Amino acid sequence: MEKKTPLKLVKNDKWLAPFEPAIEGRYYSVLAKKAELTNKGKTTLSEFATGYMYFGLHRTEKGWVFREWAPNATSICLIGDFNGWKESPEYQLKPKKNGVWEIQLKAKALKHGDIYKLKVHWNGGEGERLPAWVRRVVQDKVTHIFSAQVWAPEEPYQFKVKKFKPTTSPLLIYECHVGMSQDAEKVGTYKEFTENVLPRVKKAGYNAIQIMAIQEHPYYGSFGYHVSNFFAASSRCGTPEELKELIDTAHSMGIACIMDIVHSHAVKNEMEGIGNLAGDPCQYFNKGDRREHPAWDSLCFDYGKNEVLHFLLSNCKFWMEEYKFDGFRFDGVTSMLYYSHGLGESFGGYQDYYNGHQDGNAIIYLTLANDLIHEVNPKAITIAEEVSGMPGLAAKIADGGYGFDYRMAMNVPDYWIKTIKELKDEDWKPSSMFWELTNRRKDEKTISYAESHDQALVGDKTIIFRLVDADMYWHFKKGDETYMANRGIALHKMIRLLTIATINGGYLNFMGNEFGHPEWIDFPREGNGWSHKYARRQWNLVDNKELCFHWLGDFDEAMTHLISGEKNIQKSKVQEVWHNDNDQILAFTRGNLLFVFNFSPNKSFTDYGFLVPKGSYEVVLNTDNPAFGGNGLTDDSIRHFTRYDVVHKKYGKEWLLLYVPARSAVVLRKVD
Repeated sequence: MEKKTPLKLVKNDKWLAPFEPAIEGRYYSVLAKKAELTNKGKTTLSEFATGYMYFGLHRTEKGWVFREWAPNATSICLIGDFNGWKESPEYQLKPKKNGVWEIQLKAKALKHGDIYKLKVHWNGGEGERLPAWVRRVVQDKVTHIFSAQVWAPEEPYQFKVKKFKPTTSPLLIYECHVGMSQDAEKVGTYKEFTENVLPRVKKAGYNAIQIMAIQEHPYYGSFGYHVSNFFAASSRCGTPEELKELIDTAHSMGIACIMDIVHSHAVKNEMEGIGNLAGDPCQYFNKGDRREHPAWDSLCFDYGKNEVLHFLLSNCKFWMEEYKFDGFRFDGVTSMLYYSHGLGESFGGYQDYYNGHQDGNAIIYLTLANDLIHEVNPKAITIAEEVSGMPGLAAKIADGGYGFDYRMAMNVPDYWIKTIKELKDEDWKPSSMFWELTNRRKDEKTISYAESHDQALVGDKTIIFRLVDADMYWHFKKGDETYMANRGIALHKMIRLLTIATINGGYLNFMGNEFGHPEWIDFPREGNGWSHKYARRQWNLVDNKELCFHWLGDFDEAMTHLISGEKNIQKSKVQEVWHNDNDQILAFTRGNLLFVFNFSPNKSFTDYGFLVPKGSYEVVLNTDNPAFGGNGLTDDSIRHFTRYDVVHKKYGKEWLLLYVPARSAVVLRKVD
């Protein structure tokens, strides 16, 4: 029998050959499940993922219709403002097939803004619940109780930007949280973000925002990661219309909107969430020991149930169709991939990805989700937050991959933190940096970042805090900088420049980190007196030209504009020119750009030579520029010419001699 051609994932990586049967098994399992869900291709995944159009509350020509899937229920009744919060026959749901309950109501039975819940009965119990497919949830300001809300405005929002195509070459992401995006000590709104933050994002040179904490969550301090209502945009920040306006405005500015979606787990709350909708705690979730996540105090979905696949896939399509999101960053993918959730695993070799400890059902779901998302919008963006290094995560489904467009390069921030924490400045090795930032799978794109929201949380430290520490508070006024402040300003710029210069897909920054925001993130909680002091962004600091913060912000802006303005930079290779760990010098090219770094804290070099393509070079960015808080030790207006070298003539290479000040980096562009 002739051996069939191996999947491209295996062909591209010979070390995967021993695991070819496992990779093929996963691939064909996805195809089988897709065939099952689409009736062997007679329908599409997009047609399958329309649960949000059927379940939940909908206005009809005659009035209203409400449906819920609750196979364990014995009776369900709508209770709310309209019936005094008491069960009444006219609001009683009727059982249909396959565990579905339904009620049809006249137009006058409900009105926009009504508050309601479900009163669910089951054998041996009863309880008030929120619908699983609810699109609007509000919290009472006095009792703090969450309830569903009828949301059917007379004039729903009409999107002005009908078609939007994200810019992804390269993808520059501004990670943000709407609630903590303002100066005031309160929860920010969608409207405030639209008016005050989006213009900053545009000016800063980012072409995408990654919005956290959109799906409704009972506890604000969970950062949005303990989701209760998967189809409801958090009402803390405003109305659905205001979120739609935010996205529409972003699109008008050329900014893509990526949603931080949480399908890896759900909050345990029963009254607010779907943890025990109708007396069956496993209606949506795993049974036994696998039901609860041991580290996150949350519930784990049963991806082996078609009803759960229907719920989650419909959720993906809903946010794209209803709100016009351009894609998703999937949170907690590692937790989904492994029965162990990745806890206590070393992932020291390929065998650790194919040893039977992987959740095949979760892998099928993630692959189908990517398939669906790109079916709905071929230009959609999907990103996997995954730490184990699972091969093929961001490879094409047809090649045996899981279909994500990008994976987070989570090794990069870990590397920078480890370097800052454990090594003296004199021991930073450019060869190590270059290897860490360019070591990735050739057939998978990544999102590189120096730090995200994770590093800004209480219990961790941002890069600027690690570098400058307490001097952030006392010596960040121009003219009053200490050695620690100047060191931090210099390295903050260099770390970011090296990270963005070596990307092979995209770059991410958490809002405020670009200008060295001085405070960690601590959401209001009992331990801090429910204060919003550390759950905000102090834009006034970067706007104050008397402080050093604006130097970092201005450099970040110049850096992003340089990278995004370089044509086809994503297609150009990162080609090392030179490194010397003793000198702490690193140089590499990317297209017509030459990047030169001197990480030495005290050694400057005159006429340091680099073999580069023959021609002349002009400085286009310099961390040592006084406009960015540098010392201004070089004249960046000078054009640099290469010098003839007989040995390397046949390669078209000549010597470029530069003055390279200590703790600085410069970018030059080949002019001719």
